[in-house]
Amino acid sequence: MEFGPRALGNRSILADARSPRTQSTLNLKVKYRESFRPFAPAVLAEHAGELFELAADSPYMLLVAEVRAGLRRPMTAEEEQLFGIAKLNVPRSPIPAVTHVDYSARVQIVHDETNPIFSALLRRFYAKTGSPVLVNTSFNVRGEPIVCTPEDPFHCFLGTGIEALAIGRCFLRKEEQNPALARSCRDAFAPD
Repeated sequence: MEFGPRALGNRSILADARSPRTQSTLNLKVKYRESFRPFAPAVLAEHAGELFELAADSPYMLLVAEVRAGLRRPMTAEEEQLFGIAKLNVPRSPIPAVTHVDYSARVQIVHDETNPIFSALLRRFYAKTGSPVLVNTSFNVRGEPIVCTPEDPFHCFLGTGIEALAIGRCFLRKEEQNPALARSCRDAFAPD
C-alpha cells in the first residue's frame, strides 16, 4: 500500500488518458460522481518534461503543472460558445482525460527506482501506444475509503464499470466473472 494522501499506482484505477471519453466514463460509471471531476496523470519520469511544464520532481501527485504550450489545443470560436459540461468536454490536449480546463494537471512522475512495477506497466503502455501517460485515480468509489483487502477491489470491480482487475499476478476480466457476485456501488453513498 502507498503511504500518503494519493493512489500512487499500487491501489489505483488506471485508464487511457488519450480518450476524450475517459474522464466522464470514469466519473459516471466507476466513481459514481459528477462527470466534470478531474483526474491526474501518471507519467514516466523521462517523458514528464515533454508533456508538462514542471520545474521539480512530483512523485506524490501533489504538484500542479501546465500542459506544455505546444500540446495545448485552443478552442474554436464555436467551442468557446459552449456552456457547462459541453464546454468541459472539449479536448484541450492529446491527453484530454488529465488536462483540466485551464490546461493544468496534478502530475505524478513515476521513477523506475521507486516504483518499478508501475513504471514497467507505463513502459509497456508507452511501447504499445506511444503515450507515456495513464490516468491514475484512487481505487474506490465516491464515499468509500481506498481499497485495502483483496476483497475490496474485487467487489469494486464487479460493482462498477471497471473492465479488468489486476491483483498481484492475477488478472481478471469482467466478462469472465459470475454476475451473481456483483454488488452495485452506485447508491451506497449520497452524491457530494
